[in-house]
Amino acid sequence: MTTPRPSRRTAPTVRKGDLRERQILDAAENLLATRGYADMTVADITEAAGITRAALYFYFASKQDVLTALVARTVQALQEKSGAALADTAPIDEVIATALNRTVALWREHGLVMRAAVDLSSTVPEINQLWTGTADVFAEAITAVLIRGGVPAGDGPGDAPALGRALCWMIERSFYQASTTSFDDLSDAAKTCQAVWLRMAETR
Repeated sequence: MTTPRPSRRTAPTVRKGDLRERQILDAAENLLATRGYADMTVADITEAAGITRAALYFYFASKQDVLTALVARTVQALQEKSGAALADTAPIDEVIATALNRTVALWREHGLVMRAAVDLSSTVPEINQLWTGTADVFAEAITAVLIRGGVPAGDGPGDAPALGRALCWMIERSFYQASTTSFDDLSDAAKTCQAVWLRMAETR
């Protein structure tokens, strides 16, 4: 009896549809910088992506659906960065600095999408769910670091989970405001958030 030969593993392929969807999302993200969400139209997106309106509607029902998918793609990257912070076993000050530097990098690269997510969260339930869900993941990572620093893991207003949530939303608002002025201000915002985060851990 002969032993079957192992099959050759091939590199994963990207479906044509996935490439087209990425093309649409990339075009929409670029348009956020030049036109803004309010002034952007489906026609603008199709022209920038080099596709027909019918092709866009095969993937998305509306401009809002395009932005929702764009937010989903961006928050996936944010959640991956939060997961990295949870797994980081370096000293606490290094973990905090690394987590905030990663967040700065994402705001520099995708800040317009993230600002749009914040602005539209109150009126678009799907975007609100994506954004608040990501905040929960980030707050969990912050909480874990606070607990490592000696903050009690209770359910009181001064315990790690409550402080983690407060820090999470403080970081979001600080980065949002900094990005509206200049993306260069993000580094200063990160240093301020780092100081607050460290102080909460060190005073316990």
